[in-house]
Amino acid sequence: MKNKISIEFKLLLLLFLCSSALIAQERVTISGVITDQASSESLIGVSVFIKEINSETVTNEYGFYSLTVPKGKYTIKIGYLGYLSQENIIDIKASIKKDYSLLASHQSLAEVVVISGENNIAEIRRPEMSVNKLSVREIKQMPVVLGEVDVIKSILQLPGVTNAGEGQSGFNVRGGSADQNLILLDEATIYNSSHLFGFFSVFNADAINDIKLYKGGVPARFGGRLSSVLDIYQKEGNKNDLKFSGGTGLISSRLMAEGPIDKGKGSFLLAGRSSYAHLFLKLTDIQSSAYFYDLNTKVSYKINPKNNLYLSGYFGRDAFNLNKDFINTYGNSVLNVRWNKLFSDKLFSNLSVIYSDYYYGLEIGFAGFKWSSGIQNLNLKYDFKHYLSNNLKLTYGLNGQYYDFNPGTINPIGINSQFNKDQLARKYAFEPAIYLDLEQNVSKKLAINYGLRYSEFCRIGQQEVFTYANNQAVIFNNDLKIYEKAIPTGTKNYKRSEVIDDFKNLEPRVAISYAIDDNHSLKTSYNRMSQYLHLLTNTQSPTPLDIWAPSDKFLKPQILDQFAVGYFQNFKEDVYSLEIESYYKKIKNKLDYIDGTDLIANKAVEQVVLNGIGRSYGLELILRKNTGRLTGWLSYTLSRSEQRTPGRTASETGINNGEWYKSAADKLHNISITTSYKWNEKWRIGSIFSLQSGQPITYPQSKYQYQGIDIPNYGLRNQNNLPIYHHLDVSGTYTPKPKKQKSWQGEWVFSIYNIYNRQNASTISFAQNQETGKNEAKRLSIFGAVPSFTYNFKF
Repeated sequence: MKNKISIEFKLLLLLFLCSSALIAQERVTISGVITDQASSESLIGVSVFIKEINSETVTNEYGFYSLTVPKGKYTIKIGYLGYLSQENIIDIKASIKKDYSLLASHQSLAEVVVISGENNIAEIRRPEMSVNKLSVREIKQMPVVLGEVDVIKSILQLPGVTNAGEGQSGFNVRGGSADQNLILLDEATIYNSSHLFGFFSVFNADAINDIKLYKGGVPARFGGRLSSVLDIYQKEGNKNDLKFSGGTGLISSRLMAEGPIDKGKGSFLLAGRSSYAHLFLKLTDIQSSAYFYDLNTKVSYKINPKNNLYLSGYFGRDAFNLNKDFINTYGNSVLNVRWNKLFSDKLFSNLSVIYSDYYYGLEIGFAGFKWSSGIQNLNLKYDFKHYLSNNLKLTYGLNGQYYDFNPGTINPIGINSQFNKDQLARKYAFEPAIYLDLEQNVSKKLAINYGLRYSEFCRIGQQEVFTYANNQAVIFNNDLKIYEKAIPTGTKNYKRSEVIDDFKNLEPRVAISYAIDDNHSLKTSYNRMSQYLHLLTNTQSPTPLDIWAPSDKFLKPQILDQFAVGYFQNFKEDVYSLEIESYYKKIKNKLDYIDGTDLIANKAVEQVVLNGIGRSYGLELILRKNTGRLTGWLSYTLSRSEQRTPGRTASETGINNGEWYKSAADKLHNISITTSYKWNEKWRIGSIFSLQSGQPITYPQSKYQYQGIDIPNYGLRNQNNLPIYHHLDVSGTYTPKPKKQKSWQGEWVFSIYNIYNRQNASTISFAQNQETGKNEAKRLSIFGAVPSFTYNFKF
């Protein structure tokens, strides 16, 4: 292993030295920060293009850019979605710092062309694929359930992304499970992205600045999950003026305040959101309720031109109460402190200290117990971006994460409770990593992004661990042909300083772009990812009761290899754009569960899990219309997601006879049509049509009688599917005074979710009809047609 690591780094060092030698001597650097003109807030992903030498870069997560050019006079073009483009001529005789501020377009997205042709050419040439970007402006034009702008439901309209089911939390990317998505808010991990079991997302769109979803070709700076990275950054807050914005609707309301701390240097942001439908239930005889609330905060301060500080946080909670007998509470908490340091006009750094916490609890009054569990982690990371030249950019860094897992704490309720106070053994782990990433323009047509990540995962002691005969926690009953829990043969105690298990992995990444011309390109990518955390669940979608667990000798780290190839085209003078991608993924150590698995308060989860393999493959297409009164996109995905858990020996049958079978995230077809139409100055109409294949499910294949009762006999896992899932959502946005830009500004948003009242199946259950004595299938549907309205305002 050491020799392998040494060879990889020597090759990277050699490439670095060879590329550096090509840098011309008589060159100067123009660098700076690009901000919003009204708020002085940094803008992420702004294109900076120099026409004369056909060179381009984009601003990083903090609005910084850097370009190195020969001395001379140049035309610099700045372009960003939702902002008016800028173009100016600069005579550069020495390295200079040049900041830009962009003016937001107050016209609709459908009407303004804010990205220059040069920027679209740069997108075609950039070695970046399987990446989707959505602006908050685009998201706010989409109709969503209950009138609430929703980040998660917006990305579901992209190819390769599906929901876990009607009214269920989480999302699936390219056939992966929900726990394989790394969700980041200002670099902090969010463990559950949903409120009210998937009805709302935890992200308040008013407080969001930038959204980017990586489905493949993941840069080496990201790690720890297999399927995707959802990278979200909050706004910094207005550095110039005190501003308020918000909205009120039928179910929830929100309010955000932002303003300067030291005008032009520092700012704050405070945004709160809450649902309140449960308050009206108190006026009735209904004893049940469900509500959520969350809070976003951020403080930024510019110490001097080379140093910036940021403090950001999020706190959210959900509460579900069923007749006071079943109470469920869960939510995320994060805190992040960051320091930006500009060492030179070519070297940018960011140091972060991040705390994340996820709590989930359950109180069952009639059973007499309260159960709570959670996961906490502390992350220290230091990242550098080195602009060596216009043709070579180097990103590198390191980070270390410490985890504290609480599998469960049980407390009795009432004097008659049959439960005793108990604490399942807490688990601890440490995950260090180091990475190196290079983006290189080899020629005018060929660009490569290649990198390497080295990760390690250490299970740390202070725990009593069960031992088993032949080191097998699951045994196979040859007589009944089923898997059963093994009986522990003893225990082994570890001290806090001892390592229980240790895993190391190299994760290479590469993406290549070949530009056929300015409007056509071919791209390909490969990435290996390692995941050391597991979300233990035996349901079709994540629930707040699911448990996060670290890797060990039984729950082995999952390893992914993904290959993708794509074709990209802009045509009709950038009015339309087309992206077609095909991918293949294979996974080692994919978790599977034996029949009859019970995970709640399980002290030995290793007794119910097996390690298998997985694969998914598919074809994705997205056709966009970028300009005009009518804008939007059509996305389609044809895919398959399967898993296989063969027997460990020739006598074992494995799961489903050891054959490939559909995973819970399998969706053969996925179609989405998203449109936004500017009717006139005051009205904008939006619509979304979604259609997906029904998710896999297991139906009974026969029945038998026992003491006069019909008992269903279920077939192999996931051999059946729920009915096709589809719905059409429409919305209308009315702005009474569209030209008013000062003082109070307001708009009304009217929407209908599922306008033709499709009763999509959330689940199908089978039971015996008490009157007829026959077995029946019962469909559970959560949403029919749901009308709503919201009034949004800012001042």
